[in-house]
Amino acid sequence: QVQLVESGGGLVQAGDSLRLSCAASGRTFSSYTMGWFRQAPGKEREFVARIYRSGSMTIYADSVKGRFTISRDNAKNTVYLQMNGLRPEDTAVYYCAARENWNTGTYDYWGQGTQVTVSS
Repeated sequence: QVQLVESGGGLVQAGDSLRLSCAASGRTFSSYTMGWFRQAPGKEREFVARIYRSGSMTIYADSVKGRFTISRDNAKNTVYLQMNGLRPEDTAVYYCAARENWNTGTYDYWGQGTQVTVSS
């Protein structure tokens, strides 16, 4: 069982930066692939980025590639999402999630989300 708690959201202006954090409970954090997702009002939840257990591999959605960076600190049981060059279209609730496998399977654990609002 993994419990996830996101933090770091807020209201910023276009072009600003934010760093989201997701703190995980449990001693097996390093055995999970961690992902970030987002859901804007009236839209489907969409994938943002994921990172392998060791942090050695990452994948990004095209919409955030080059602007967002996912990282993790297994000693702190925390995954981060550094967001630079924020745009109004990045406004959404951001969720972190965990799953066992890198390329397959469902995300079994989800946080409650943190709101990011980008004004133009």
